[in-house]
Amino acid sequence: MKIESDYIIVGSGLTGATIARCLHDANYRVVVLDRRSHLGGNVHDQYHESGIRFHTYGPHYFRTSSDKIWEFVNRFSDFYKFEAVVKSLVDGEFENWPVASSFIKKTLGENWQNGFSGLPSNFEEASLAMMPEMIYKKFVKGYSEKQWGVSATELSTTLARRFDVRDDDEPRLMRHKYQGLPIRGYADLMRSILDGIPVVLNCDYLANRDNIKAASKLIYTGPIDEYFNFDMGRLKYRGQIRQHTFLPDVKYKFPCGQINNPQVANGDHIRTLEWKHMMQKEVAEKIYGTLLTTEKTLTPSDPNMYEYPFPDDKNGQLYNTYKDRADQINGLLVCGRLGEYRYYDMDQAIARALQIAQRIIDCQ
Repeated sequence: MKIESDYIIVGSGLTGATIARCLHDANYRVVVLDRRSHLGGNVHDQYHESGIRFHTYGPHYFRTSSDKIWEFVNRFSDFYKFEAVVKSLVDGEFENWPVASSFIKKTLGENWQNGFSGLPSNFEEASLAMMPEMIYKKFVKGYSEKQWGVSATELSTTLARRFDVRDDDEPRLMRHKYQGLPIRGYADLMRSILDGIPVVLNCDYLANRDNIKAASKLIYTGPIDEYFNFDMGRLKYRGQIRQHTFLPDVKYKFPCGQINNPQVANGDHIRTLEWKHMMQKEVAEKIYGTLLTTEKTLTPSDPNMYEYPFPDDKNGQLYNTYKDRADQINGLLVCGRLGEYRYYDMDQAIARALQIAQRIIDCQ
C-alpha cells in the first residue's frame, strides 16, 4: 500500500480526528487509518431496534467550560442540553453521586469527620480525606475495587480527583459551563469532523506497517506498548463487558440515566445505564419500552478493548520508559488516551489535540 500524504494518523478517535481536521484545514495532506470497521474510536453510538440511541462504548457526557472547545464541536454538530445526573444504589435507595453532604449529616450528624488526615499515599486514603469511613465504604470502596480489580490501597491518589463531596448538594455530575449531547449522535459528529479527509477503515497499521510505503510523518494514537510489540511488558488497562436488556412494557426503570452499583452484594456490575434518559425528551416520550445496559469491568488482553489506563505507579513508570523510546524516533508522534496512557475526558482530548496540531503547524 502506497500512501501519498504529509501525515498518516493512526486512529480516528477524538485525538486523531481533531488533529486530522486541523492539519487538513491548514492544507496538509492527511490520511487516517483505523483498524475498526467504524470511525470515531470509542466516541460512537448506534440505534437499538426500538429507536433508542445508545453509546456503544459506555456513556459519553460532553461537557466543557472552554468557549474554544464548545465552538469547535459546534462546527460539526448541534447539541441539545444534557446535564448528567447520577445516582448510587446504596442500601436499597437511590442516593446522589457525588455524595451530598446532606446525606452524610442525615446519616452521621452535623459534626461528621473525615476518615483520614495527613498526606494521602493511595486512593483509599485520598477518598477518606474527603469523607467518613462509613460513607467511603458505602459509595466508593466497592465501586472502585470492582472497576479496577484491585484493593483501593493499590490505586493512585490522583483517581480521587474525579469526585468530591457536595456541600451544596449539587445534583449534576459535573458543573461545567457547557453540557450537552450531539443532536444526530456521536457517530455523526465524528463523521462530520473527518468529512473530506481520506479515512481507511479495517486497516491495522501495526499489522501492515512493513507494507505501507509512505514518506509521511506518523501520528499514532493507539496503545504505545503495542507499537513496540509489548517488548518491555504490557501496560495494564481495564475494559468493560456490556449487556443490553430491552424492557418492552416499561416506560422508565430508573430515576436517571446512570445508576452506580457500589455495593458488592448487589452484583458484580459497576453501573446500569438507561439510555432514554439521555435522549431529547420529545423523542424519548414517543418510544414505549426502555433499554438498559449493565457494565462489568475486566482486564483485557485485546487492545481493541482497552478503555481505562491503570492508575498506579508501576504502570506509570513503564509508560515513561516506552515514551522515552518513542521520543527518540524521528517522524513519530504518539498521543491520545492510549498513546499517552492518560485518562482524558472528551474536552481534554480535544484540547490536547488542538494544542498538538497547532504546534505542528507553527513548526513548519
